[in-house]
Amino acid sequence: MHVVILAGGKGVRLRPYTSALPKPLVPIGEEYAILDIILRQLAAQGFTSVTLAVGHLSPLIRAFVGDGTRWDLAVDYTEEVTPLSTIGPLFSIRDRLPDDFLVMNGDVLTTLNYADLLHRHTASSAPLTVATAPRVVKIDFGVLEAAGGHITGFREKPLLSYLVSMGVYALSRGCIEGYPEGMAFGFDELVLDLLARRRPPAVFEFEGYWLDIGRPDDYDEANARFEEIRPLLLPERERAL
Repeated sequence: MHVVILAGGKGVRLRPYTSALPKPLVPIGEEYAILDIILRQLAAQGFTSVTLAVGHLSPLIRAFVGDGTRWDLAVDYTEEVTPLSTIGPLFSIRDRLPDDFLVMNGDVLTTLNYADLLHRHTASSAPLTVATAPRVVKIDFGVLEAAGGHITGFREKPLLSYLVSMGVYALSRGCIEGYPEGMAFGFDELVLDLLARRRPPAVFEFEGYWLDIGRPDDYDEANARFEEIRPLLLPERERAL
């Protein structure tokens, strides 16, 4: 029950909140940082060890988390000298990882059961399992379909539905073998590489609460709704840690 948390980004889209703090440490509500909530959830769901991939303002994250004792977790670190994107930080710690593990962004607020995701992945033969959430996008224009110089169909301001990645994945260690250490490599590149090798990733479809705190509007929404969603994110037992 191991998870790698990606906490090395500069949080450029979340400025000015991230001018002095790394994004995983921005406060939510009056008592918590995003990373604190994530670690409480992981501990409550049976995870025992965490690797934090750090870079930007890493001393602050190290000082806040330490060795993880506060959450009954064993925490170690991998430091990015240069940005390595989402998957690149894993290449230098392959020997420290179990056969199956989670990777997640350090700025996700969700009621997803991380343990269920990992167990589903472990029981499958997929190299990668991606937690997905539905998103509906409203197109503010009339959409035309055309062929042969003529309109063949029309939809007025349609709603388009997509499955999007939640920034939480379960991986088998074998799917990151062969990539050189120090290479910047993203989640998108891994998915495309697996598809090209005919090793398609699996999906873990989720329809509960999920917010990727990437922009000031997202952060403001998280704080505005935190008292409402706190019992879902942190049941009483986890709040008491």
